[in-house]
Amino acid sequence: MSFTEYRGVDRISGPFLLLSGIPGVGYDEIVDVLSPGGEQRKGRVVLVDRDSTLVQVFSGTEGLAPSSTSVRFTGKELEISLSPSILGRTFSGLGEPRDGCGPVLGGIKRPVSGAAINPMAREYPRDFISTGISSIDVLLTLIRGQKLPIFSGNGLPHNRLAVQIADQSKLVGAGNFAVVFAGIGIKHDDAAYFQRNLSGDGQGGHLTLFLNLADDPVIERIATPRFALTAAEYLAFDLGMHVLVIMTDMTSYCEALRELSVARDEVPSRKGYPSYLYSDLASLYERAGVLRKGQGSVTQIPILTMPNDDITHPIPDLTGFITEGQIVLSRDLEARGVYPPVEILPSLSRLMKDGIGKGYTREDHPNLAGQLFASYSRVNEVRSLAGVVGEDELSPADRASLAFGDDFERAFLNQEADESREIGQSLDMGWDLLAKLPVQELTRLSSEEIERFIKRKKASKAG
Repeated sequence: MSFTEYRGVDRISGPFLLLSGIPGVGYDEIVDVLSPGGEQRKGRVVLVDRDSTLVQVFSGTEGLAPSSTSVRFTGKELEISLSPSILGRTFSGLGEPRDGCGPVLGGIKRPVSGAAINPMAREYPRDFISTGISSIDVLLTLIRGQKLPIFSGNGLPHNRLAVQIADQSKLVGAGNFAVVFAGIGIKHDDAAYFQRNLSGDGQGGHLTLFLNLADDPVIERIATPRFALTAAEYLAFDLGMHVLVIMTDMTSYCEALRELSVARDEVPSRKGYPSYLYSDLASLYERAGVLRKGQGSVTQIPILTMPNDDITHPIPDLTGFITEGQIVLSRDLEARGVYPPVEILPSLSRLMKDGIGKGYTREDHPNLAGQLFASYSRVNEVRSLAGVVGEDELSPADRASLAFGDDFERAFLNQEADESREIGQSLDMGWDLLAKLPVQELTRLSSEEIERFIKRKKASKAG
């Protein structure tokens, strides 16, 4: 293949090289940047107009001089090598092997830019994915093909939760399940934690890990989720697998996007983020889904840390618009020793209703989930009332609600980091908790379910 090489650039600014008078250059084209000492760096074309070309260098421009720097245009986009052997492997944020097992051989090369799935080609998501976590499986159910983000905060155990979901998730009735895990801008100790717990035989060897470290060049953070999603699409739509993609931390991705936008002198929008933040995030999130004529699927769990725990910040705000719900982690629950500290009331899964019940989980799941939501919502009202009048002045029903709330958080929400609960076990735990409430409080259950509930309550007391 022929390359076009130019010696000398007009200007170097931050991670950017400006060249003029370069014909036939394409947007997103990959370039090799050569220093006089023979060092080679990768970059990509980020802006093209009639007179100039702007190149973004992945590893930065430190040590480069405009007059002596050469730029070689390859005519190719950023690509990843793919084959079934990527399962069980660990890669850098740019798709380079980090596990010492050598390059990916005998496969195909595919551009990582990708595209959102055509809405006309989508199948509606319906199948239940079990995470083994009661709060998610029963109340915030993850559906195959869904994008369900986790909203966390600095210091909360989202990394531990991410590893637990990656390790024990499964699509009931399907053996061809895989996980692609992308760490974006993560610290070295977090990277070691992920490698220790996820690489090698994670998911029975059906897990691929991409790690972009905090001290890697900022531009690499822009590419990491695209490499991970391209690998996931290959496993799903070429090999027919059902792939769960976990990406953490999307806040690092957005911060990198803002930093590069400032370096390009673009007009900032809310809190300094570029005006195209929404469409850029959508270009990633909308790569999840189920193809109507395909055999595989891509499900996404993006994880982001909310700056200052502000859920109205542009990153969680825009993510919530694009995705189908959110799982919110609570600092208060975490301080009380509850793991995972999932704050149920502001969390939701918009596709949950179509992937639970008869034929998916269990027939009693929808009404049980609704009753648990309603009963726990009342707990917060009673706690506020108790803070004013004191617990001694509460009615018996209010005291029962307080006891239910404590048991709900201690037994249902709380579980060990290596504990995986089957959906039937989690549903039964929900019924056992409701058995401590008066029957008149069960406003979300049908008469038949209340009859079964009363029988269960009597059997529990007899036992």
